[in-house]
Amino acid sequence: MKEKGYKIKKYDCPVKRYCQTMDLKDNQELIAKYKECHSKTNSWPKVREEIRSIGILEMEIYIERNHLFMIIETPLDFDWDVAMKQLASLPLQIEWEKYVSRFQKCTSNSTSAEKWKLMERMFYLYD
Repeated sequence: MKEKGYKIKKYDCPVKRYCQTMDLKDNQELIAKYKECHSKTNSWPKVREEIRSIGILEMEIYIERNHLFMIIETPLDFDWDVAMKQLASLPLQIEWEKYVSRFQKCTSNSTSAEKWKLMERMFYLYD
C-alpha cells in the first residue's frame, strides 16, 4: 500500500540512481493491461535477466494516472550510454519494447532509452 511506503534493497557496494519518466496512453483499459503485463506473474523473466545482464541492480516503476516514474539503481561504475545501447540490441528486449509500446505514448520501434526520459534531480534532503 502506497501510504505505508516501500522498502528499499541494501547492496554490498555503493550505488547510484537514475530516474526517468514516461506517459502511457490516457486509456484506463490500456493502463490496466500495462500494469498486468508488469506483474510478477506476467512479466517476462528473460527480460528481467537481460536487464540485470547490463548491470542494473534494481528497477522500480511507479504510476499515477497515466504518468510513470522509474527508478534504476546501479553500481557506481555503470555507464548509462553504453548500457542502453547494449539493452537496445538484446533480442527479447526489442520484442518486449514493441509489445509494450501499444500502451505507451511512443512509436512501436522506440527503444527504452528513447521512450523513457531521464529526469534531473533538483532537490535532496540528505547531506
